Amino acid sequence: MINRRSFSKAVGLGTGATAVSLSGLPTNAADASAAVRQASGAPVPAVPVVTPGTHTAFSTLKHVKAGVLDIGYAEAGPAHGPVVVLLHGWPYDIHSFVDVAPLLADLGYRVLVPYLRGHGSTRFLSRRTPRTAEQSAVALDVIAFMDALKIERAVLAGFDWGSRTADIIAALWPERAKALVSTSGYVITNRKSQLEPALPAVEHNWWYQWYFATERGKKAMENVDERIALCRYVWTLVSPNWSFDEATYQRTAQAFRNPDYAAVVLYNYRWRIGLVEGEHRFDRYEKLLALQPSIGVPTVTLDPALDPFTAPGDGAGYRNHFTGPYEHRTIANVGHNLPQEAPTVFAQAVIDADHL
Repeated sequence: MINRRSFSKAVGLGTGATAVSLSGLPTNAADASAAVRQASGAPVPAVPVVTPGTHTAFSTLKHVKAGVLDIGYAEAGPAHGPVVVLLHGWPYDIHSFVDVAPLLADLGYRVLVPYLRGHGSTRFLSRRTPRTAEQSAVALDVIAFMDALKIERAVLAGFDWGSRTADIIAALWPERAKALVSTSGYVITNRKSQLEPALPAVEHNWWYQWYFATERGKKAMENVDERIALCRYVWTLVSPNWSFDEATYQRTAQAFRNPDYAAVVLYNYRWRIGLVEGEHRFDRYEKLLALQPSIGVPTVTLDPALDPFTAPGDGAGYRNHFTGPYEHRTIANVGHNLPQEAPTVFAQAVIDADHL
């Protein structure tokens, strides 16, 4: 999830940003599109309203060998349409975009939704590959995924781990990112800042990160039933007014049965706080990311107002990291899993970012 300091900063918008306070209800998505039209003068398609939970499955699931992985992914839309890559977070999977993908596909986009390493049907090609998950490794997985499918550029959109991954690609390989939608804004991990204590309320929100640093947390994650129960509890905390049913959760929880899930998740969170070192082959990328590079591609950032990691949700704490065409929106009445809780709003942000 996001850098634990980014949401404890300033209370006003930086220069150049347009704040659009949106309800999580899909009916307000067109208002956001209108704001972009007014700024750019170009027509922007309005995404049709869809009730969250309208779709429960993807019609097409595929696999491709990419880098060190055999990546499982969903695909929707015309094969030759402009590409959008949707990236999920933790503890979620591709079903976070089960309503978003058909909205974009119906507007002519080729939509690709990969399972991240350690999730769902994605598998390591070799037993000898370390089950690591530093931030640059996950980003390079997506670059390899795009290469394997011969995709030069795509609109990248995500939340949680997916936002971080998209941010990294936009920062280090901007030629691969046509535009960016980043929920929670600039979330590239600054490991040095993670070594210092944060405010008590911030530390409280990160309870599971500290839990994963212990042997007890490790044992819980390595037990399939216990980790599925733990992840469900996280859903209730970070999306306090999302009334998901058990079937919705269980569809996603199948992705947590991946044999490498525990190792990948534990490594990621332990790496962030300096408890484990990364693989040397990623050192050069992590050194660049430690400089907190700016992002110049057209970007829409989204802050869910009920997400404990983004309060107060005005985007001021990270505004200066984005140097290109930019919009910021605070989404009212929505928690951490924004694309699944408010799919029309998220899909509209993708369209608008592509037209900035």
